[in-house]
Amino acid sequence: MTFPVSISLPFDHIQYPDEFISMEAVTQICQTAEAAGFSAGCVTDHPVPGTRWLDNGGHYAQDPFVMLSLIAAVTTKLKLQTNILVLPYRNPFITARAVASLDVFSNGRVILGMGAGYLKAEYKALGVDFDARNDIMDEYIKAMKLAWTGEDFEFEGTGYSAPGNRMRPVPVQSPHPPLLVGGNSRRAIRRAVELGDAWHPFFASASVTATARTVSLAEEEDIDAALAYLHAHCEKIGRATPPEIILSSVFTIKPGYDPQEAIDIISGYRDKGTHGAGASVFVDSRPQWCDLAADFGERVLAKLD
Repeated sequence: MTFPVSISLPFDHIQYPDEFISMEAVTQICQTAEAAGFSAGCVTDHPVPGTRWLDNGGHYAQDPFVMLSLIAAVTTKLKLQTNILVLPYRNPFITARAVASLDVFSNGRVILGMGAGYLKAEYKALGVDFDARNDIMDEYIKAMKLAWTGEDFEFEGTGYSAPGNRMRPVPVQSPHPPLLVGGNSRRAIRRAVELGDAWHPFFASASVTATARTVSLAEEEDIDAALAYLHAHCEKIGRATPPEIILSSVFTIKPGYDPQEAIDIISGYRDKGTHGAGASVFVDSRPQWCDLAADFGERVLAKLD
């Protein structure tokens, strides 16, 4: 089986509306990504980001479930991945309903990458307690798993209560779509071990992770230490099979990129025991995006095994 590599989709690049903000763009870009052999198309989540963050390197985002629904409609095999959904932003049963609906109508193609987020201004605008976000996230994962059983359930949450409720239809994937727990911190690693199907870290330099306000995992020793901590926590709680390790983007595809460099980087992470990785294309035109994605499929993806 070919090593799975996802692709970040460019529908957040609102500065180029004629190139990326249309149904025509969704169709052409996603069908190109699918034909190239990418395993999943990824969208992110920032419903109302703060202006200071936006003006210092941040970015806008479309609604993730709207975008993934559009992508599902124009593809047949491409997985539909959030990378990431900020889980505490929404009531967990609203999220569980959206995920289940999308999984049913896409015939089981959802991958739920999720994290606790880091933008105080966005948390404040949404009326969610920033300081409690980690506890809220753990709670919400448990609530969603309960809803996805399709059986009657009761749940007492933070500011909400399910006194006797039921959600159907359940996701096609059983017991639910893969839950990829994002974040580089030890809290995130523990969450992946205790509640997730995979750990979804961001391996990047301190200068890059500073914008995302997360722990840097760039150096070999940092990565090895994080993996050791993951396995130690599995042993501590008695989890026999560790969560998979599915990386966010590890390679940026640019004009003139080196295919062998991409193969070496992705293969290096695979050899460390990871189960998937991601790539990104940063250009300002749709034809160039599609050309680079197709080229990457031919010269890199086809050579990964």
